[in-house]
Amino acid sequence: MTGPRPVGPPSGVATGPHPGGPGQFSYHGRTFTGVHGAPFAYPPGWEYRRWAVGAALPPVFLTPDYYYPEWAALGLDPPPPGFQWVRYGPDLLLVDVSSGEVAEVVYGVFDDD
Repeated sequence: MTGPRPVGPPSGVATGPHPGGPGQFSYHGRTFTGVHGAPFAYPPGWEYRRWAVGAALPPVFLTPDYYYPEWAALGLDPPPPGFQWVRYGPDLLLVDVSSGEVAEVVYGVFDDD
Protein backbone atom coordinates (compact mmCIF):
# COMPACT_ATOMS: atom_id res chain seq x y z
CA MET A 1 0.00 0.00 0.00
CA THR A 2 1.34 3.39 -0.91
CA GLY A 3 0.45 6.65 0.74
CA PRO A 4 0.48 10.10 -0.72
CA ARG A 5 3.76 11.23 -2.20
CA PRO A 6 5.43 14.15 -0.45
CA VAL A 7 5.37 17.17 -2.68
CA GLY A 8 8.18 19.71 -2.44
CA PRO A 9 8.05 23.34 -3.43
CA PRO A 10 8.18 24.26 -7.12
CA SER A 11 11.55 25.12 -8.63
CA GLY A 12 12.83 28.49 -7.47
CA VAL A 13 10.65 28.60 -4.38
CA ALA A 14 12.44 28.77 -1.06
CA THR A 15 11.20 26.61 1.79
CA GLY A 16 11.62 28.91 4.78
CA PRO A 17 11.65 32.51 5.83
CA HIS A 18 15.46 32.73 5.74
CA PRO A 19 16.72 29.62 3.91
CA GLY A 20 20.32 30.86 3.64
CA GLY A 21 20.43 32.03 7.25
CA PRO A 22 19.29 35.23 8.94
CA GLY A 23 19.22 38.14 6.51
CA GLN A 24 19.46 35.92 3.43
CA PHE A 25 17.08 34.43 0.88
CA SER A 26 17.35 31.77 -1.79
CA TYR A 27 16.31 32.05 -5.44
CA HIS A 28 16.86 29.36 -8.08
CA GLY A 29 19.35 27.61 -5.82
CA ARG A 30 21.45 30.71 -5.14
CA THR A 31 21.69 32.56 -1.82
CA PHE A 32 21.41 36.34 -1.71
CA THR A 33 21.64 38.96 1.02
CA GLY A 34 18.23 40.17 2.13
CA VAL A 35 17.03 43.72 1.64
CA HIS A 36 16.71 46.03 4.61
CA GLY A 37 14.19 48.78 4.01
CA ALA A 38 11.02 50.37 5.23
CA PRO A 39 8.65 48.02 7.07
CA PHE A 40 5.81 46.74 4.93
CA ALA A 41 2.44 48.41 5.53
CA TYR A 42 -0.37 45.89 5.18
CA PRO A 43 -3.75 47.24 4.09
CA PRO A 44 -6.40 47.40 6.84
CA GLY A 45 -7.58 43.91 7.75
CA TRP A 46 -4.50 42.14 6.36
CA GLU A 47 -1.54 40.52 8.09
CA TYR A 48 1.26 38.21 7.02
CA ARG A 49 0.35 34.97 5.36
CA ARG A 50 2.60 32.63 3.44
CA TRP A 51 1.46 32.62 -0.19
CA ALA A 52 2.08 29.62 -2.45
CA VAL A 53 2.30 29.11 -6.19
CA GLY A 54 -1.18 28.83 -7.69
CA ALA A 55 -2.91 30.95 -5.04
CA ALA A 56 -4.78 34.08 -6.14
CA LEU A 57 -3.55 37.34 -4.66
CA PRO A 58 -6.47 39.73 -4.02
CA PRO A 59 -6.84 42.81 -6.26
CA VAL A 60 -5.88 45.18 -3.41
CA PHE A 61 -2.26 44.04 -3.95
CA LEU A 62 -2.34 44.28 -7.76
CA THR A 63 -1.51 47.97 -7.89
CA PRO A 64 1.77 49.82 -8.44
CA ASP A 65 1.90 50.59 -4.69
CA TYR A 66 2.85 46.93 -4.12
CA TYR A 67 4.94 46.27 -7.27
CA TYR A 68 8.66 45.86 -6.65
CA PRO A 69 10.55 47.40 -9.60
CA GLU A 70 14.07 46.75 -8.21
CA TRP A 71 13.91 43.01 -8.94
CA ALA A 72 17.07 43.10 -11.14
CA ALA A 73 19.21 44.47 -8.27
CA LEU A 74 18.22 41.37 -6.27
CA GLY A 75 19.21 38.95 -9.04
CA LEU A 76 15.60 37.99 -9.84
CA ASP A 77 14.44 37.19 -13.35
CA PRO A 78 12.46 39.89 -15.17
CA PRO A 79 8.71 39.45 -14.94
CA PRO A 80 7.17 38.16 -18.18
CA PRO A 81 4.67 40.42 -19.96
CA GLY A 82 1.53 40.76 -17.83
CA PHE A 83 3.34 39.81 -14.61
CA GLN A 84 4.83 41.86 -11.79
CA TRP A 85 7.00 41.19 -8.78
CA VAL A 86 4.76 42.12 -5.84
CA ARG A 87 5.99 42.70 -2.30
CA TYR A 88 3.94 41.04 0.42
CA GLY A 89 5.57 41.56 3.80
CA PRO A 90 9.02 39.95 3.78
CA ASP A 91 8.35 38.05 0.53
CA LEU A 92 8.26 38.75 -3.20
CA LEU A 93 5.58 37.13 -5.36
CA LEU A 94 5.64 36.91 -9.14
CA VAL A 95 2.00 37.54 -10.00
CA ASP A 96 -0.14 37.54 -13.16
CA VAL A 97 -1.71 40.98 -12.74
CA SER A 98 -4.79 40.09 -14.81
CA SER A 99 -5.79 37.10 -12.64
CA GLY A 100 -3.81 37.59 -9.41
CA GLU A 101 -2.38 34.06 -9.74
CA VAL A 102 0.95 33.62 -7.95
CA ALA A 103 3.48 32.08 -10.34
CA GLU A 104 6.54 32.13 -8.12
CA VAL A 105 7.40 32.96 -4.50
CA VAL A 106 10.67 34.10 -2.98
CA TYR A 107 10.42 33.97 0.80
CA GLY A 108 12.38 36.17 3.21
CA VAL A 109 13.70 38.78 0.77
CA PHE A 110 13.13 41.63 3.21
CA ASP A 111 14.71 41.29 6.64
CA ASP A 112 12.77 44.04 8.41
CA ASP A 113 9.41 42.22 8.68
